[in-house]
Amino acid sequence: MGGNKETIMRATIPLPDLPFLAELTALRRDIHAHPELAFDEKRTAEVVARELERYGLEVHCGIARTGVVGVLRAGTSPRLIGLRADMDALPLAEMNEFPHHSRYHGKMHACGHDGHTAILLGAARHLAGKPDFDGTVVFIFQPAEESEGGAAVMIEDGLFERFPVEAVFGLHNWPGVAVGEMVVMPGPVMAGTCAFEISVRGHGCHAAMPHQGVDPIVAGAQLVQALQTVVSRTLHPCDAAVVSVTQFHGGEAWNIIPEEVVLRGTIRSFKPEIQEAVERAVERLCSGVAAANGAQIGVHFDHRYPPTVNSVAETEFCRSVAAEVLGAERVLTDELPSMGAEDFAYMLREKPGCYVWLGNGPGTGGCTLHNPHYDFNDEILAPGIAYWTRLVQRALPAA
Repeated sequence: MGGNKETIMRATIPLPDLPFLAELTALRRDIHAHPELAFDEKRTAEVVARELERYGLEVHCGIARTGVVGVLRAGTSPRLIGLRADMDALPLAEMNEFPHHSRYHGKMHACGHDGHTAILLGAARHLAGKPDFDGTVVFIFQPAEESEGGAAVMIEDGLFERFPVEAVFGLHNWPGVAVGEMVVMPGPVMAGTCAFEISVRGHGCHAAMPHQGVDPIVAGAQLVQALQTVVSRTLHPCDAAVVSVTQFHGGEAWNIIPEEVVLRGTIRSFKPEIQEAVERAVERLCSGVAAANGAQIGVHFDHRYPPTVNSVAETEFCRSVAAEVLGAERVLTDELPSMGAEDFAYMLREKPGCYVWLGNGPGTGGCTLHNPHYDFNDEILAPGIAYWTRLVQRALPAA
């Protein structure tokens, strides 16, 4: 991958002239400095609503508590399309020292939602200033993407009944993909995710007398190792899934074998039948390890986000838009799919649409997503706005 400004300029559609880009950059950094967690994006929502009103859009607040929707109409066509950005931050302590670092300890925009919000605001401002389309654009600023399913809550709150868009589109920055490149692919692009909790109950005893008890730590350790075989020895080699143990809790004293330990983690897959096969394998391993150690093991599955699946026609449309804006050689398919999860999946269950990745530049040096050194790359504000603008112009062509 890689590329330079010369390559980008070979695109069919030049990047729009954005005299407000410096102002938008400052706004993005202000949002970064004031991160808010799921369903608590009050200040961010106020900023978004204020900006949309300033651009002349019709503004609707309080959808899914802190969600904001801006509506921009032009011409006479009754058609509507939706563009979505997420607003929430992560519960992570930022380790950056630049001036716009997080002011709130333990909260950080480590996934670029500040940038997504800024890009969509920039597109709204640009289109409001030059409404060269025919129809209605619904700008969806969604809360609580990180683990809390804000997209589903917006839908439950009547998002698509109030704003009956014919298609919905999403965008996410992607470290490791060069600035000026975009990744577009039909079908599954992000995995579904399921959290699990496994309780291993033994019989507590003195650490010097392990024969008097049943050690749940030993059984839990065996289970951690056994779970690594679920994908490699249960699934067809061409099927994709990931089983990760991310927590192991147990014990409070150095000289006591505890009564119980708890393991937690996630399962990620693209197909319901694969998810089912993995869950049955986990249950089978739990039973076997329990029997081998004389312990009691229970497992609970918590199904979170479904897979994010792009519809074919809308993906081809977005690919052609990206090729116009960035150049065909800058539109990639080989970076997808990802085992990460995304609650835009709920919107794609309700409406056809497409979720794309916009290159954020090199992902080295701690700039990967969910890293305490991450920061959104302001160089991609303009390409992101150009993509949204051209998508609207193509989807809702002026007469």
